[in-house]
Amino acid sequence: MSSHSEQRFSSRLGLLLSVLGIAVGTGNIWRFPRIAAQNGGDTGAGSFLIAWIIFLFLWSVPLIIAEYALGRKGRMGLIGTFTKLAGEGFAWMGGFVGFVATAIMFYYSVVAGWCVFYFIEMVTSFIAMMGSNPPAPLSTETSTQVWETFQASGQPLLFHGLMMGLGAIAVWKGVSSIERVNKVLIPTLLIIVLLALVRAVTLDGAWNGIEFLFTPEWDLLRKPELWLAALTQNAWDTGAGWGLILTYGAYMQRKHGIVKNSFITAAGNNLVSLIAATTIFAAVFAILGAEMSRAEILGVMKDSGPASTGLTFIWMPQLFAKMPLGNVFAILFFMGLAFAAFSSLISMIELATRLFVDGGLSRSRAVLTVCTVGFLLGIPSAMDLNILGNQDFVWGVALMISGAFVAFVVVKYGPAYLRREEINVTPGDWGVSKRWDIAIRYLIPLQAILLLVWWLYLAATEYAPDTWYDPFDYYSVMTCLVQWGAVIVVMLLANRWFVQRLKKGAVLDHSK
Repeated sequence: MSSHSEQRFSSRLGLLLSVLGIAVGTGNIWRFPRIAAQNGGDTGAGSFLIAWIIFLFLWSVPLIIAEYALGRKGRMGLIGTFTKLAGEGFAWMGGFVGFVATAIMFYYSVVAGWCVFYFIEMVTSFIAMMGSNPPAPLSTETSTQVWETFQASGQPLLFHGLMMGLGAIAVWKGVSSIERVNKVLIPTLLIIVLLALVRAVTLDGAWNGIEFLFTPEWDLLRKPELWLAALTQNAWDTGAGWGLILTYGAYMQRKHGIVKNSFITAAGNNLVSLIAATTIFAAVFAILGAEMSRAEILGVMKDSGPASTGLTFIWMPQLFAKMPLGNVFAILFFMGLAFAAFSSLISMIELATRLFVDGGLSRSRAVLTVCTVGFLLGIPSAMDLNILGNQDFVWGVALMISGAFVAFVVVKYGPAYLRREEINVTPGDWGVSKRWDIAIRYLIPLQAILLLVWWLYLAATEYAPDTWYDPFDYYSVMTCLVQWGAVIVVMLLANRWFVQRLKKGAVLDHSK
């Protein structure tokens, strides 16, 4: 057996911190508060939270259990797992799921670079403030100018390259280096998130924002859009169905129970989302409450801005500038955002790396290949926000297909068999019943279909109603169908080659 198959996380803590690194990303800190605000009513956003928690158990937890189990059962990456457990005719499905996560990696590295740039920007502003020539107070115009000047320069490309380079270092030695990095990143991130929460809730007027966040407006639960947005957010921020947890699950020791770890992963991720939302709602309502009405405050939170950056990169620096000790917390906020982005980025790099390693490539060559190609294919997103927005739209929606494919492998192998052989086998762990089988066999595919239909309907009626048939429109139905179709065709044509490479790499021969 090759050495990459023998690597394991050294401890359960290392495993959990690394998987939390997958789940806790910019989606928790950047996306979740905005989505909560957009799906709130006049009096509160609590109804969205109710639907979001329900889908935690209907979508995320079943898929996270499935990914842990598939990874530990197969002891290989996505293509190898799909081939071994579903059959050689389904290697292409693993290739598609792997490509979706890797395509997200191309532009996610760019976003991670933005976070690092703003962290440096906050540090330099703090140093300037401490000197003899403090900067002028931030206004919307000044904050927007910082963003636009940054985007117009070559710096996004530079920081994209930096993040891919750091990601290569983080995964270079495999699970041992990934574990060491996450043992630093994730505890530090959690401390930063908690410090920011304490500071935000102690601001005058902060409880107005907290009250709004947690107050349900019951009539909103009748809106299908709210439920679908809650399901989408679960698919985004837990990492369920991406194949990332499956990849880390391949390095999981058999003595570490799957079900408890799955619930800790899901609950820990959603707790960070709630803390981030509480922090941002509290800060925004406290700082803007004296000068804006509630409707205007919510308008600020709902406005996604260029590439969905408005609240995070344009408004948050202004809010911190008006807050006592705001410069310090601005540094911590963007450091935490950068750490969250980087921990998720390295899991995407490892997913793609493992695919090449399973095919017989050495780890060093696989890492260099993934990070070089990742940098090159991320250049368009670094240079053009419209392209980044298109890739985010196309491959973000494709995660629904990925989740359905993960469920398909379990169904093809047999949910009852996987439950008996891999899930309900660890002493001291929780067990799952036939209800998990039902969730995987019926609920996950149904949810995936509903989400796909809804997103494509929105693309045709709201995002690009007049150009839905144009594959070159950034947010059309056809741009999704053409890009998904092209990748599926390539993966189908490569199916036999995938199987041959796996056999050459001796991945399909081991049974541990």
